[in-house]
Amino acid sequence: MYTEGTPIADTKAPSGPIENRWEQRRLGARLVNPANKRKLSVIVVGTGLAGASAAASLGELGYRVTSFCYQDSPRRAHSIAAQGGINAAKNYRNDGDSVRRLFQDTVKGGDFRSRESNVHRLAELSVRIIDQCVAQGVPFAREYGGLLDTRSFGGAQVSRTFYARGQTGQQLLLGAYQAMARQIAAGTVTSHPRTEMLDLVVHDGRARGVVVRDLVTGQVSAHTADAVVLATGGYGNVFHLSTNAKGCNTTAIWRAHRRGALFANPCFTQIHPTCIPISGEHQSKLTLMSESLRNDGRVWVPSVKDDPRPPNDIPEAERDYYLERMYPSFGNLVPRDIASRAAKNISDERKGVYLDFADAIARLGRDVVEARYGNLFEMYQRITGEDPYTAPMRIYPAVHYTMGGLWVDYDLRSTIPGLFVIGEANFSDHGANRLGASALMQGLADGYFVLPGTIGDYLVDGPFEAFTATTTEVEDRVAALLAVRGDRTAESFHRELGRLMWDECGMERDEAGLRKALDRIPELRAEFWRRVRVTGTGEQLNQELEKAGRVADFLELAELMCVDALHRTESCGGHFRSESQTPDGEALRDDEHFAYVAAWEYTGAEPVLHKERLDFEHVRPSTRSYK
Repeated sequence: MYTEGTPIADTKAPSGPIENRWEQRRLGARLVNPANKRKLSVIVVGTGLAGASAAASLGELGYRVTSFCYQDSPRRAHSIAAQGGINAAKNYRNDGDSVRRLFQDTVKGGDFRSRESNVHRLAELSVRIIDQCVAQGVPFAREYGGLLDTRSFGGAQVSRTFYARGQTGQQLLLGAYQAMARQIAAGTVTSHPRTEMLDLVVHDGRARGVVVRDLVTGQVSAHTADAVVLATGGYGNVFHLSTNAKGCNTTAIWRAHRRGALFANPCFTQIHPTCIPISGEHQSKLTLMSESLRNDGRVWVPSVKDDPRPPNDIPEAERDYYLERMYPSFGNLVPRDIASRAAKNISDERKGVYLDFADAIARLGRDVVEARYGNLFEMYQRITGEDPYTAPMRIYPAVHYTMGGLWVDYDLRSTIPGLFVIGEANFSDHGANRLGASALMQGLADGYFVLPGTIGDYLVDGPFEAFTATTTEVEDRVAALLAVRGDRTAESFHRELGRLMWDECGMERDEAGLRKALDRIPELRAEFWRRVRVTGTGEQLNQELEKAGRVADFLELAELMCVDALHRTESCGGHFRSESQTPDGEALRDDEHFAYVAAWEYTGAEPVLHKERLDFEHVRPSTRSYK
């Protein structure tokens, strides 16, 4: 399935006291003279929280920035879908929080498969992120006295999550977008919406640009710069049904992987425990119900198997509040991987999983619950036709986030010089499981603070020589997709792949299932190139063509995900091998053999595994318990 190559190491991470490492790295980085920054160009692909904040920050510093996104507008990036909040170690509640505690919670929540240096930096910067966003006018919720309000999220026993009702991602993105729009007006950032990256340009060993397709006219063009930043999000849509927007894809990072960027931990995917259940084959995506709802909502199942009664007719004595029973210390706010597995296992035995607000409404009043979660309740009612104020929400786990991504060092550099990867597109901070409300934190930390502090150390050697990039390979690939003229839609292949991945590489994996998937995926990929039918032409708006190109990349990524999952014969976080579990069904890590980052090299044949050893000096690996 694979061969093993030389180990890899993060050579940019400083040593010494962990509290001083980020400042030490910033002081050690070479600087670019302000006048010289105007001579240097940077391409940023993606305009979510990571991409928009990076473009705005780099433009503010004086670099010439070109921004690309496939959405109609930069402000329509998928970050707007993040609902519940953003973590920060402000300790406004005086409940014992600190940078150190956020660091420890994140390393433990990731099941000891993340880098300590990266996680501590993230915890440090969390405090500055809130100040930055407040200064931009982000309307965080406030207490009666005017102070910023917080709530709890999974994997923590403190209240550190700042929020803007149930639309935190949208409000944060508006803040980042207005900062980016200011730079567009100032002329330091040039924006190209409705433009999709289809390849990475590597020249003389450096990432020097991108090849893109205008989604309206179909024109393929190459754009060059002194450095390229990928901020294109995760690859959860490899499962077809996920909480991601339908357009979310892996093409940008997969094309970079094929050009030489190592792909790290692709099997680490996150299943969110509170999503609206699948209702039929007609669905193209699933809907997340924010983890914030578990602050006041209680999760339960009927005590009797296949209980036919409506949930409101089931008396309290016949309800099993299983998370509160199984994990009394954390209750409904255990980390997502644990809550998801518990929900699946218990719903396989019983009928229905419910998120109930009856107690909260009785305790707080409907007005308070509506003020906290009203837009989420409205969304649920519009989708299901059921009123969550009077009946429990129906929930079930669904694919949500990917902890894997392109390998980067402490400076956010990939293994291709000049290619930086930020936000969910990289693997760096969350290990095998992301704690809720930490995605927004990482995206903004990377874009506002880390990248602007490290990219200059690379760009100080620029500007690099000009050259003319070719678009031939991309044009040939587009033509090949159009030329098949088969009898199956790209959507039908995507649906089949997604079902296979969910069954064999989803919430629970085993060797037999993974080998079954690895037998079927190459067959499905070959069938795709024989039978896919793309209507229309390449010289126009053609969403079938867009979809076909993305599915083709998913069909390649899926195989690497299964190889990674098969080789890692342990359970950790979101990667649960049925052969590796404790007697009570919890994940069983193997720190002796698998305490490393699995960074995969693309060869066109068998992938090559490069291991980055993980060392723990400050949070000793232990059995992860939330009981």
